[in-house]
Amino acid sequence: MSDMKLAVMGVAGRMGRELIRAIDDTEGCVIAGGTEASGCDAIGQDIGQLAGLGPVGIVATDELLELFTQVGGILDFTAPAATLGFAELAAQARIVHVIGTTGLSGKDEKKISAASRHARIVKAGNMSLGINLLAALTKKVAQALDEDFDIEVLEMHHRHKVDAPSGTALMLGEAAAEGRNIELKNHSMRGRDGHTGARNRGDIGFASLRGGSVVGEHTVIFAADGERVELTHKAADRGIFARGGVKAALWARDKPPGLYSMADVLGF
Repeated sequence: MSDMKLAVMGVAGRMGRELIRAIDDTEGCVIAGGTEASGCDAIGQDIGQLAGLGPVGIVATDELLELFTQVGGILDFTAPAATLGFAELAAQARIVHVIGTTGLSGKDEKKISAASRHARIVKAGNMSLGINLLAALTKKVAQALDEDFDIEVLEMHHRHKVDAPSGTALMLGEAAAEGRNIELKNHSMRGRDGHTGARNRGDIGFASLRGGSVVGEHTVIFAADGERVELTHKAADRGIFARGGVKAALWARDKPPGLYSMADVLGF
């Protein structure tokens, strides 16, 4: 089988550059294109140079239609509005769409699900092996411990992150809710300020910290009277997310259209 041609959405961003480097470093795929928003200074620049690899002969473009017909998949760690547009184009082109975008609304999720009728979409709040293992463990522990154990999800990211809780924190909350056989939307506490009253039994709480250059730290706390269990993952390198995204694209290459998760990719 020939190498899979991949394009990166948002090549000028931190994750975009990481994705280019990850594709370059992975057997079975080649970098075949990259996009940026119209008006971005990166338009017309060699995407290899943007990523610090040296020239690769491919320049960043804002012309999407032709690009989507030339590649086997796209890697998209951008913003919700952009991701929805990419999902429509990926569905039309019948290609792989790996989504690492966070901050998607319920309405956005429905549109992505609709696009997956024609595209092979792999979507996850976090593409790393460690985080997906943490999610699996969180579900298991939540199943094992009853509501005498309160569940709190604590996350910290760099000062530039714009959404909270993080997509990863919400993914972990969903895993805990699945373990407890409850709906997260009905048992979620997103913030506390002032006189909030006692904690509701069975709720899953979230706390978000922002500062410095922290790539990502997540802890799921199970707290009962007299004891506490904590599950933690710390990311020190964005490359782990990029490598996971490339792995997901290669995995989805021969799959039928549908909406998949990293748990599917990793066989959890």
